[in-house]
Amino acid sequence: MAFGSSEDVSAFKLLLLLGVMYGLVSALTYSVIHMKFVKPLGNDAPLDRFSEGRTIQHVRMLSQEIDGRQEGRPGLKKAAEYIKGQLEVLKERASSNVRIEIEETTVSGSFNMLFLGHNIALGYRNHTNIIMRISSVDSKDTDPSVLVNGHFDSPLGSPGASDCGSCVASMLEIARLIVDSGWVPYRPVLFLFNGAEELFMLGSHGFMKTHKWHDTIGAFINVEASGSGGPDLVCQSGPSSWPSNVYAEAAIYPMANSAAQDVFPVIPGDTDYRIFSQDYGNIPGLDIIFLLGGYFYHTSSDTVERLLPGSIQARGENLFSIIKTFTNSSKLQNTYQTNYSEVTATTFVDERAIFFDYFSWFMYDLQNWALLFFCHILGQQPFGIILAVVVPVVFSILRLLFSSQTMNWFAHPYLAFLMFIPCALIGLLIPRIIWRCFPLSQDVPNVKTSKKVLWHIEMGSTRPLSTMFYILPLVPCLAYSVYFGGFLAQFLIEKMGMMGSLPLPYGHYVPDIIVAALIGIVTGWCAGPLMPICGHWLARSSILQFLLHLSVFALALTSQFFPYTPSAPKRIVFQQTFHTTGSSQIMETTYDFSVTDSNSLLFLFKHSPEVAKELNVTSEFSFESASLSKGNDWMAIFPVSFLFSNSLKFPAKKDDILKQYQYFPELSIQNPSLNSEKGPRRVHLELSLGSLQEVWVAVLNITGPLSSWSFADNLLPGTETYGGGPPSYICRLSGPSDANWTFWLEANSSEALRVDVAVLDQKLVDPVKRLKDLFPDWVDVIAYSSFMSSYIL
Repeated sequence: MAFGSSEDVSAFKLLLLLGVMYGLVSALTYSVIHMKFVKPLGNDAPLDRFSEGRTIQHVRMLSQEIDGRQEGRPGLKKAAEYIKGQLEVLKERASSNVRIEIEETTVSGSFNMLFLGHNIALGYRNHTNIIMRISSVDSKDTDPSVLVNGHFDSPLGSPGASDCGSCVASMLEIARLIVDSGWVPYRPVLFLFNGAEELFMLGSHGFMKTHKWHDTIGAFINVEASGSGGPDLVCQSGPSSWPSNVYAEAAIYPMANSAAQDVFPVIPGDTDYRIFSQDYGNIPGLDIIFLLGGYFYHTSSDTVERLLPGSIQARGENLFSIIKTFTNSSKLQNTYQTNYSEVTATTFVDERAIFFDYFSWFMYDLQNWALLFFCHILGQQPFGIILAVVVPVVFSILRLLFSSQTMNWFAHPYLAFLMFIPCALIGLLIPRIIWRCFPLSQDVPNVKTSKKVLWHIEMGSTRPLSTMFYILPLVPCLAYSVYFGGFLAQFLIEKMGMMGSLPLPYGHYVPDIIVAALIGIVTGWCAGPLMPICGHWLARSSILQFLLHLSVFALALTSQFFPYTPSAPKRIVFQQTFHTTGSSQIMETTYDFSVTDSNSLLFLFKHSPEVAKELNVTSEFSFESASLSKGNDWMAIFPVSFLFSNSLKFPAKKDDILKQYQYFPELSIQNPSLNSEKGPRRVHLELSLGSLQEVWVAVLNITGPLSSWSFADNLLPGTETYGGGPPSYICRLSGPSDANWTFWLEANSSEALRVDVAVLDQKLVDPVKRLKDLFPDWVDVIAYSSFMSSYIL
């Protein structure tokens, strides 16, 4: 490319200087969000210090030595025994001025919940919680306490090293630190190791509804993981600004952003925070979560080797300091306080806090002048910001028109920045070029300010190097923009592998459009404030040609990359479905497959020839000729199944399951004499789970004139329209499967009730294991069996 003038040369020099500046800030951002600045302490660390090395030993035991901490598997009980054993050891060596109480409780209950926008009822029994209370010897049972909560159960098919073995291990190390450091808490500290979070927060619900200490809680810290490390971000805080103020005061490595509280509902998931702070308590608290490493979240790759070094060290040091500050706070109150409702009403009257950390160095609030100045300048570039989003989106669509696969940037996030930042810069510069081409537009008030800035620059110097002096005052705000924007983009890119898929052909475009739009927004707020200063130099045809060529090159280059690697796997859900009748008959058996991103199963079969061969999938295979798996087929994992589309089913043999199990789940009518003859018709039922060995959950889908039932205090949840059928009521049942479930349903008319039952069993037959092993290493497969049956009552 030939330069037309010396001004073009100067413009490219300025572009290069800006590239170096943003490159250095990006390198700093990468170092911070990947915890390069934290030095983990080893096993030999002083006993009065939190040690990541000692914590990792607990993680290794929970996720590696113990096989499977899912409900229904023996590893969950072994994990509870290990945790309780570690706490008993601490109790034995605690000093005489500290009182330690340890309880193992089993919780049962039933309640209604809105989860992922869907109504659901939850019934559970005999889930295990381990509770430890550390207090001074002269403390009272009614003293306000601080709760630290983490769950030791893990999701289906995952060893759960980060989610949430890292949480439990950190809590064990902090409990040890309290004992060995000699610190006596001013107020009691409760550690709740709950055993049923992955089943929709059942362990925390059981604690809040049944445990004697739940009324003593004046503040809580929920520890979670949505990835394998990185910033231990405060994602939710409240009610009021008090918890975030405590965090800002106490955190050694502050990592918090109130904007996360607005983004969090978009992510398909939830945490125990809602139980303590919203649904079953108005307790002030913090929700602190590992967010990076989302590639491994809820996968078989969530192992101890994937944990990001330094993350646990920062988490532990933060937690210990925050716990101390909470226990010493004069605002710590509980329900035993006199006129507690009045106390909370007057103490926590301020609105939700707006806060953020600055490179984990310190905390800011929005009263900071620099951020306001930044927002003021950014507000002068509305059209540029809009075009910075539109242009990358257009480029992403054009690329996909010529490409058979989407999400090429998934395993290589830097490709997304390379693809879309030059496009976004083109969008930012277009209004400046128009402004230069049409001088009459200079009368617009917003443009006059930019004109004055340009006049001062031109009068001061014609050298781009001198322009940098005008940029220097903005560097702190620009650096934060890169820090927050880079973290947000990385987080979203990782989560695109589990955000669900839309029907083709639209689903093919959605991920690239979302990522392109986000990077356009980030580029806009990172570079937009410089347009009044640098637009005079950069709004040139030579610069636009260079950015256009770079964009085209990046789009072509990216198309050559495969979307997945073993470190960034594609997620597949593999369900062997058994449609049964009675306790021992199978009507149909199928293999059902679905994906959680926008590269369809056809993409998978194309790149997994061994799997395709095993399933008799030929090159002529298409969705039009295939057997589609319907929504009802995935009832066992409702409502997560709403993230699926274009699911397929294939015929399977039933002989192996008949060798493994003698009896299948069955619903039967009990005590016919108790069934009403007049008024509402009540049917008493018993659900047997047969001889299934590793039941995770049973799901009931009830259709018809249901007016009441024995679940959730006889309260029905909202109806759901599932699989295109009529409105129905959904209830999930979990707990040990060695006993039957008994309940009743009540109908307000003689019209029949239909009950569909789906039972998820984690034990696989040998052919399914072999088929699962055929998938390449860049695919993570969650496999299980689903036993389905239907009844008319």
